[in-house]
Amino acid sequence: MKLFASYLRQRRGLLGLLAAFAVICAVVFALYGLPVQAVLYAGGLCLGLGLPALWLDFRKTARVHRQLSAISDMTDAMVQALPEAEDLISRDYQEILGRLCREQSQRIRDMDLRYQDMIDYYTTWAHQIKTPIASIRLHLQNEDSPLSRQISSDLMRIEQYVEMVLVFLRLDSPSTDYVIREQRLDDIVRPAVRKFAGEFIARRLRLEYEPLEVRVVTDEKWLGFVVEQVLSNALKYTPGGSIRIYLEAPKTLCIRDTGIGISAEDLPRIFEKGYTGYNGRSDRQASGIGLYLCRRICRNLGHTISAQSAPDQGTTIRIGLEQRALEVE
Repeated sequence: MKLFASYLRQRRGLLGLLAAFAVICAVVFALYGLPVQAVLYAGGLCLGLGLPALWLDFRKTARVHRQLSAISDMTDAMVQALPEAEDLISRDYQEILGRLCREQSQRIRDMDLRYQDMIDYYTTWAHQIKTPIASIRLHLQNEDSPLSRQISSDLMRIEQYVEMVLVFLRLDSPSTDYVIREQRLDDIVRPAVRKFAGEFIARRLRLEYEPLEVRVVTDEKWLGFVVEQVLSNALKYTPGGSIRIYLEAPKTLCIRDTGIGISAEDLPRIFEKGYTGYNGRSDRQASGIGLYLCRRICRNLGHTISAQSAPDQGTTIRIGLEQRALEVE
């Protein structure tokens, strides 16, 4: 009914013209004093011929409308599926659409090429920067002084930022190397804790680690990155006190710190891309990328991640690792 109403509005000019012709004929018949039956007979004939013609034209318009609606998201190849143009104006519109689709396709190809070039460049850069980092770490192996320990800590942060770049580049890659299998959770968390051992000592923070003793279905490397990011944030915003790692039933990994906490207005948005909140504004080095990557990775792995916090009362990050049935492809 809505389509028919739109059709009548589209044809209102022609219908108005026909109505005007009918009025003219009626006036002429009246002036010549023709019987009313003759006028009604002529009107009935015109109506009997006009309504079927109007209905056939409506059906044709409706068919074309359905075809156009079916290919509303047109690509260049779909232009060929347009209904055949039956007049000059329709043919012009189709030529314009075809040209626009070809131009859009070309722009998309150009953008894809530029994007792939950028990805290749930063991937190469991230791998190349690891060589001087490894060299510096090798030189520091024989040094044991406050300065060397500080440099080692800063170097670890640089390695972490480089790894963030690689993770960011790989997230949308079709060749992301997920290896999903059953893992011991302790084998994933303990290496991440050892990686930050120097910072725990330097900051004099107490580590409360409760053996997790559970097996989870996940990817060891990607979940390890998530744990490292959460630990890094906990260390960054915990000037004193402790960091506790424990398990909640059934399989929820919890990392709790006694740090500065997160304000209520910032808490719902900490996993958004680029959002740093009040704490991030006070720490100019915050990028708002780490927790965003954690959420993306957890979603890809079928896990959940959430935060509970209050100002000056610390923060608890929970990573839900409940086992899900794997589908065999």
